[in-house]
Amino acid sequence: MSTPDPDPGGSRSRDFFVFPDPPKPTPDDTNTFNHLAVNGNAYLLREFLGNRQSTLLTGRRYVSQMVTSDLRGLHYPDLQVAFDVDPAAYKARNAYVASDHGKPLDFVLEIAAPNTGRIHVTDKRVDYASLGIPEYWRFDETGEHHGARLGGDRLVGGEYEPISIEEISESELRGFSAVLNVYLHWEEGELRFYDPATGRPLRSVASEGARADAAERGLDGERARADARVRELEERLRRQGD
Repeated sequence: MSTPDPDPGGSRSRDFFVFPDPPKPTPDDTNTFNHLAVNGNAYLLREFLGNRQSTLLTGRRYVSQMVTSDLRGLHYPDLQVAFDVDPAAYKARNAYVASDHGKPLDFVLEIAAPNTGRIHVTDKRVDYASLGIPEYWRFDETGEHHGARLGGDRLVGGEYEPISIEEISESELRGFSAVLNVYLHWEEGELRFYDPATGRPLRSVASEGARADAAERGLDGERARADARVRELEERLRRQGD
């Protein structure tokens, strides 16, 4: 992988522009923290995607087509994913600048909040399409702010077209992200990512290891019980022979 160096003179070069942090979240924005951080979703997705040297998974930093000090109209999605990029260049810039990486983000997700719900389904939908982002997803815990509990769009011919959302039950919806190769689920107001290969929620390497250890212990227990039954049968046969 080779991407343009956004700062050939080093990140502290006098002429190198570093984007400021976006405004601090308000109490209305706590849903982002709850659905991506508290429940470990961001960590689990990072583990699933792998390739940390060239895969960027982050959020709440400005997204721009080019370097600019004019922040008007710029957005900072709750979750941002880009493949085949240089995470160090993103960190140095404190923003995702498409011209730095030679490509737009691959995936963005917005979590609904009372003060931002309307713009998620109007202005941001238009702006993310203009940036060339292949998939734009929205999650709404209640469905009151986006008008739908789960929604996704795929870029086709420069415009977004809705991704099919399947209603599994009254308390569960899902849609497939071809970009991430995961299912996004709305489950009783909770956001979940599912592995299509297993049909199960994403798990960390540690949790998979623990599950494998538990399965191995269960197998060892079954072997021990089988051995005990064999010894018991052998003892009965011996007694009958006597």
